Amino acid sequence: MDLTKRIGQRLRAARQAQGLSLSDLSGRTGSLSKSRISNYEQGIRRMGLEEAQELAVALGTVTATYLLCLDDKDPLSQDERHLVDRYRDTDSRGRETILKVAETQAIYRVETPPKPPDSEGGEGIPVGN
Repeated sequence: MDLTKRIGQRLRAARQAQGLSLSDLSGRTGSLSKSRISNYEQGIRRMGLEEAQELAVALGTVTATYLLCLDDKDPLSQDERHLVDRYRDTDSRGRETILKVAETQAIYRVETPPKPPDSEGGEGIPVGN
């Protein structure tokens, strides 16, 4: 498949994953018209670095290098994508709660190492010496 068409498919998939119309995405960029974005998606025109960066910022879920097929790795893991989807599916109160939980976890993050099994085969039960 032609690179310009692959780039367009990535852009369209990223836009549709967020439920955005061409007009919505155009409005988020501030400088790219919906017809230009449509041309990129259809593979009629190839976006440059500046346009890819502007679209990546407007979408917020992909990088410019991903859009331009320079990086084939999705910038979000499956768990991260799931969290973003759940965030978008909830109402404003739910979004507020999710953000508060994320902030709290970032501030008070404590990693608890798993307890090693004891010599008796039990989990984390101390064995006297």
